[in-house]
Amino acid sequence: MKTIKSSKLALAIGVTGSVLYLACICLMLIVGQNGTIWFFNSILHGLDVSTVSQINVPIGQSLAGIILTFGIGWISGFMIALIYNWKKS
Repeated sequence: MKTIKSSKLALAIGVTGSVLYLACICLMLIVGQNGTIWFFNSILHGLDVSTVSQINVPIGQSLAGIILTFGIGWISGFMIALIYNWKKS
């Protein structure tokens, strides 16, 4: 059976997370706070995000969010592949 290349899965999940983070930034810029709240309330099964919504996020915090999201995704992908490959041995 085939194994998963840890570095490739790590990169794929890290990049995917970063792209989704950037898409969220674009959503906030395009539809504003009310549209963003409506969107996330809709996909989170009615969970009210209005109390934690912040539309004016500093650029430095946004950049840190992209980097951290990539890092968390990379570590997650790497660990998933390691565990998957370990179980196949």
